[in-house]
Amino acid sequence: MQHGQIVLVDTNIIIEAVRTCCWNAVSSHFTIETVEKCMEEARTGDPMRRQYVPVTAEDLGRIGGVHDVDRGEQVRLAATLPMADELDAGERHLFAHALGRSDAWIASCADRAALRAAFALGWKDRMVSLASLAHAAGSKPDLKEHFCERWLSDLRTAFVLEEGLR
Repeated sequence: MQHGQIVLVDTNIIIEAVRTCCWNAVSSHFTIETVEKCMEEARTGDPMRRQYVPVTAEDLGRIGGVHDVDRGEQVRLAATLPMADELDAGERHLFAHALGRSDAWIASCADRAALRAAFALGWKDRMVSLASLAHAAGSKPDLKEHFCERWLSDLRTAFVLEEGLR
């Protein structure tokens, strides 16, 4: 992972990075990009919920690129990935956008279904943990387990083993 590299992130990565105070480091070190649906999700939520994390306009302003996803991109994803409807809306839009890219992006998400979908799309080596991004940016946040490299590595292994059994 190089300084300035494009990293596509979903809503959960934004929220966890803000919660653990590594967002500024990560968004300064990498070129963070996302889709409008993830921005919308990050701006909403129930502030009365016990673990609600407020994401400010300033936080979202650190994102280097926000992409609209049109119906054609969504249809292309659905045709390419039969399990697309299992993804959350933000992840579905993010993957629909990523499917049309030809540059050297990497992505971070911490959802089992999203990672299964990414692997099915052949993106196993493009997926990175928030912990890896934070460490590369010089931050060592106290992240929830599913944002850590060990969780992602264990999931990779499980998916590879499952594929081998088919």
